[in-house]
Amino acid sequence: MAVKIRLRRMGAKKAPFYRVVVADSRYSRNGRFIEEIGTYDPSKKPSIFKVDSDKVKYWVNTGAKPTDTVKRLFKENNIEN
Repeated sequence: MAVKIRLRRMGAKKAPFYRVVVADSRYSRNGRFIEEIGTYDPSKKPSIFKVDSDKVKYWVNTGAKPTDTVKRLFKENNIEN
């Protein structure tokens, strides 16, 4: 099972809001997920990114791979992965 840390799109049309989730890579973007570990709101200025760093460390040590976008957000917000 390939587990990924990725964004799940929520919110209204043209007003996105994302949840950072741990999901099996075979499921769709907004489909089933294992655990929600944070949120990301790009519509606010500055954008708001909140994530539980302990859960991130746990899932990365378990073998979950963050997507490129999530990896960039972790780097911008100084979260060790």
